[in-house]
Amino acid sequence: MKLHGYFRSSAAYRVRIALNLKGLGAEHLPHHLRKGEQCAPAYLAINPQGLVPALESDGGAVLTQSVAIIEWLDETHPNPPLLPKDPLRRAKVRALALAIACDTHPVQNLKVLARLRELGLAEEKVQEWAAWVNREGLSACETLIRDEPGPFCFGDAPTLADLCLVPQLANARRFGVDVSAYPRLLKAEAAAKALPAFANAAPEKQPDAE
Repeated sequence: MKLHGYFRSSAAYRVRIALNLKGLGAEHLPHHLRKGEQCAPAYLAINPQGLVPALESDGGAVLTQSVAIIEWLDETHPNPPLLPKDPLRRAKVRALALAIACDTHPVQNLKVLARLRELGLAEEKVQEWAAWVNREGLSACETLIRDEPGPFCFGDAPTLADLCLVPQLANARRFGVDVSAYPRLLKAEAAAKALPAFANAAPEKQPDAE
């Protein structure tokens, strides 16, 4: 397999964690987002959205969108499972994951922030916007799992929710968010980061880290 990504991309970070948890190897192909390498014609031929990650399977199929990639990995390599068998629990895990992957991360990603700058917003305001988005999203997530026993987001093993949470907390810290306001999320993060699969997927551990 080949994983197209970027060390700081939280979406690619999610997929790296999933690959590690499943014990799967992949050739990592970096595309420097700040240099616009994701918009090169050769990469657009792989992913017309010009986003990372994209995963090329051993059979040559190309998958895009991190959550779809992770669910495919989970279906084709079911151990350890990243979604509960119980339909209600599975829906709750997906809901938290999507609250991050669909409603929080995209609104503060590089593409959106670049557009805000193009529209003339001062850099201070751009950073404030990103911090606000993270606070809003993480506050909701804190409430969603407040009564879950843990130590992970949903029980005693990591799920898709944890794969989305850990990279988003890293984003929040980069934008100066005081994450101490989210003790339940931090509990899940600590449990996750104690696992080599999470630790080895961290941005600073990647070969293309700046």
